[in-house]
Amino acid sequence: MPVPTVQRIAPGLARPLFGTAATQRIEQQAAAGLPTHSLMQRAGLAVARLARALAPHARTVWIACGPGNNGGDGLEAALHLHQRGLRVVVSWLGSPETAPPDALRSWQRARDAGVQFDDQPPQHMGASDLCIDALLGIGLMLNNARSAPTPGSPLLRLLAHLRASPAPVLAVDVPTGLQADTGQYAPGFAPLASPFPTPERHTLSLLTLKPGLFTGTGRDSAGAVWFDDLGVSPGDERPSAWLANPAPSPARCHASHKGSYGDVAVVGGEGLSARGMGMTGAALLAARAALHSGAGRVLVALLDDAGPALDGQQPELMFRHFSALPLAQLTVVCGCGGGEAVRTVLAQVLAQVPRLVLDADALNAIAADPALQTALQGRAQQGQVTVLTPHPLEAARLLGSTASHVQADRLAAAQALADQFGCVAVLKGSGSIVAAPGQVAHINPTGNARLASAGTGDVLAGMLGAHLAAGTDATQAAVAAVWAHGWAADQWPDSSAPLTASALARCG
Repeated sequence: MPVPTVQRIAPGLARPLFGTAATQRIEQQAAAGLPTHSLMQRAGLAVARLARALAPHARTVWIACGPGNNGGDGLEAALHLHQRGLRVVVSWLGSPETAPPDALRSWQRARDAGVQFDDQPPQHMGASDLCIDALLGIGLMLNNARSAPTPGSPLLRLLAHLRASPAPVLAVDVPTGLQADTGQYAPGFAPLASPFPTPERHTLSLLTLKPGLFTGTGRDSAGAVWFDDLGVSPGDERPSAWLANPAPSPARCHASHKGSYGDVAVVGGEGLSARGMGMTGAALLAARAALHSGAGRVLVALLDDAGPALDGQQPELMFRHFSALPLAQLTVVCGCGGGEAVRTVLAQVLAQVPRLVLDADALNAIAADPALQTALQGRAQQGQVTVLTPHPLEAARLLGSTASHVQADRLAAAQALADQFGCVAVLKGSGSIVAAPGQVAHINPTGNARLASAGTGDVLAGMLGAHLAAGTDATQAAVAAVWAHGWAADQWPDSSAPLTASALARCG
């Protein structure tokens, strides 16, 4: 049997992600060529080894096992931990009469070895001990469970104990109730408390990495993600998504000049005089971010006749009236702080700009105007490149849906946007999605809650504009900008100070 090779998943490498159906096909194909029970034995050994590494001083390990094969993985892990001298207590929701064959065999092995079984978790687990969640894994989706679990059921009772435990929790494959394809909890499984009270959370994804661990609520739920492929290759199975990786820094030739790196124009920033709500700062943030991300020149066309003609903090920015912009020669970032005023220029922008990033109020204006939607859809046919950067509510407006519906399946929503408008779509949020027509979507692994601050989305739009202006393929430009944007937040040196958009814009 292959030795488990558990890896910690950290930002840096592109990795294929496989949804539930694809994972099941990979598992079935692998099992057909292996002796019975092999994959479960490998899984249990992988769980046990990681458990020992995560909690080397643990004296008691409690394993909550469900009635299916995820529970079988936990039972197999119990056997190995018991053999290594730990006190192992298993709460098993299955029965010998109904257990799947592999899980039944693991139950027999654990029972014969003397593993302790108890319906209740141990009473005095300390912070140095460990809990293992082997209740459902992806079994929830494989069984097509649609209804919420019964309140007070044994399953929810054990899950509540896991979430309330002071000890670290290791989830086997997927935290219980989290949908592996979407990163959202199935009905009736969402935690009642937020943030999670458990001080330390880990997830060991087995056989494949699942998309839901990296987007939606998945990142909070999964904690640190580990992976063991159990010695199985996915073969010809097409990934459901890719975990994005950073783009290599392009070399800059000595003989280059500012024109070598493209001109970015930022169109936005409705003035205070229009409706009493000045938003010029959003456009300036996007422009500064484009400059610090390597654009050769950055032009700023504020939608405000009374706006400044100079950015005192960034004098390199060049201010222009919108009518003075050579739109057909530029990469344009349109919409940041555009308010209602952006509606007056969108038709020209959509018709003339060869490389376009649409953000914020530009997206809202398009969502409210069928003519602008038609113009946006026609850009791809003209060979013009467009990147949309909506947050969930903006995406919902474009799709004629709701933010909750978008969040329920972020991958599907991002792909729907890309397909409907023939463009690259960046659905922002925890685990931002980059989707394009006919391509496998990317999920971004960088970023954190420091980005939950006004203006950080404008910064992303400017960064993306700079990547696009440099001649990078639109999908690659979006992946690179989103990754760098999140990475800058991850590297923020002062954990006690908030990350402002102004500081983020300087990170490039």
